[in-house]
Amino acid sequence: MSDTVKIVRTLHELRKATAKWRDRGHSIGLVPTMGALHTGHLSLVRLAKKKADKAVVSIFVNPTQFGPNEDLSRYPRDESGDLAKLYEADANLVWAPTVGEMYPEGFSVGIRAGSAAKDLEGAFRPGHFDGVATVCAKLFNQVRPDIAIFGEKDFQQLAVLRQMVRDLDMPLKLIGAPTKRDTDGLALSSRNAYLSVAERKIAPALYAAISSLGEDVANGADVPTGIASAKRKLTSAGFTKIDYVEVRDAETLEPGSTVSGRRLRVLAACWLGKTRLIDNVAV
Repeated sequence: MSDTVKIVRTLHELRKATAKWRDRGHSIGLVPTMGALHTGHLSLVRLAKKKADKAVVSIFVNPTQFGPNEDLSRYPRDESGDLAKLYEADANLVWAPTVGEMYPEGFSVGIRAGSAAKDLEGAFRPGHFDGVATVCAKLFNQVRPDIAIFGEKDFQQLAVLRQMVRDLDMPLKLIGAPTKRDTDGLALSSRNAYLSVAERKIAPALYAAISSLGEDVANGADVPTGIASAKRKLTSAGFTKIDYVEVRDAETLEPGSTVSGRRLRVLAACWLGKTRLIDNVAV
């Protein structure tokens, strides 16, 4: 018996498989990924299995969400390892199209991400969320899931996709799952593999700094003062560059404050050497 999950690479194969499930009245959950799977991804698959009858996992390193100087060529890939892990997680199907299958010759239509994409990651990675929105719109149309599950580590991405699903009347529900972390607090990420041994020891300081900021803001601290303190902590810990540390409205991602009475989120992105880490926590 095979110890890997079934994989399909063409849209025809995918639709044939999912049509059978729908004919039998099965609900479908989708977990979009770029592969190089870790336990955080697998927790999303297990959640999909709880929320739906069938779980489809997409593996596609999407070129349209990488900028010209980003890590598309060296992004970690391990398809055979991913398939073995997905078998253990009881995924029902893997959708792993080629770039040519996803973006065939002559492809020219895209999605422009909404207001949630305008700054933070959107400012430092121009066009990134347009690429994310476009590929996810295609995945939603291809798989036609009842639910799609994303990790909250990419919190701005989740906000962007929620806007898209709402504004374009897409017939599915998006579910955000809590960030999975290592024992020292570092958010699990495929890009953690880029960290040197020394950098890996420094990395948990990101979670510590934003958690402290979130607690301070919740207790009424001045937001700009708290942000400045968090940045000093990150610099002292050894982070080489800070792109942003912000407190935002958890739904709109507009600048937030405790006086608004709305849910808030701390979001941050910073560099350790050549590795860029992002993280966020609720206030």
